[in-house]
Amino acid sequence: MALKPEPTAPFHSVQYALRVLETVSRHGGGVTDVQIARETGLPVAHLSSLLLMLRREGYVEQVADGAYVIGDSLVLLGSGLTRREALEAKLQETLTELRDSVGAAVYISRYIDGEVKITQFADGPRTPKVNEWVDFRSAAHASTVGKCLLTQLDQNGRRDHLARHKIARLTSRTITNERILFSKLDSQPATVPVLDLQEYAVGTVCAAVPLTAGSAVGCLALSLPIEHAHRLRAAADTLNRRAAPVVLSLAI
Repeated sequence: MALKPEPTAPFHSVQYALRVLETVSRHGGGVTDVQIARETGLPVAHLSSLLLMLRREGYVEQVADGAYVIGDSLVLLGSGLTRREALEAKLQETLTELRDSVGAAVYISRYIDGEVKITQFADGPRTPKVNEWVDFRSAAHASTVGKCLLTQLDQNGRRDHLARHKIARLTSRTITNERILFSKLDSQPATVPVLDLQEYAVGTVCAAVPLTAGSAVGCLALSLPIEHAHRLRAAADTLNRRAAPVVLSLAI
């Protein structure tokens, strides 16, 4: 199988989205896109795509006169003690929609206290999650979530992880040479999905994109059975484009 990653042009303008939300929040009675553009300095053409994404995710609503007001999603995420539950529910809703959009199981993974952790996922009868036959904490060198997280660590962070979780051959495609692994991680473009072509498990292909929100290290990933490998490219590109709402939820 000759799948290779190709550059994509994801819409990850999360900082711009936050500026838009701050502007809408300041105008309790609603604000037009022209006023938003004036206050944020964003071109109207760019702003249109942002507002469409924010409306779809429920962060803003458009009222009868065309003005924008804060939406239910933003209200829930700012609701004090229930914020964590609201965030998890919002992320789960986004993951479920993304699962249906790409036709694959999807996952959020974080690097927490030196370990790879799957914090949320969405699967289904037609989109089964990957069989975790080796603990993901011990398979960062082979799994797409692990490699995507390792790309976001510096050399010392990577060496520390591999000192605690020794590289092991999981399939015939697994990279077991640390120098080669680090070279591939260093050459991975930030805008290109990380791929796993049966390196973690025979019969499974995966893709992942980084989720950068502040200093947190995370990624958004998907998995497909090998018989659907022909869909990996399109699914990975969709994953990349749809990462912005997930990053936004984590950043708010």
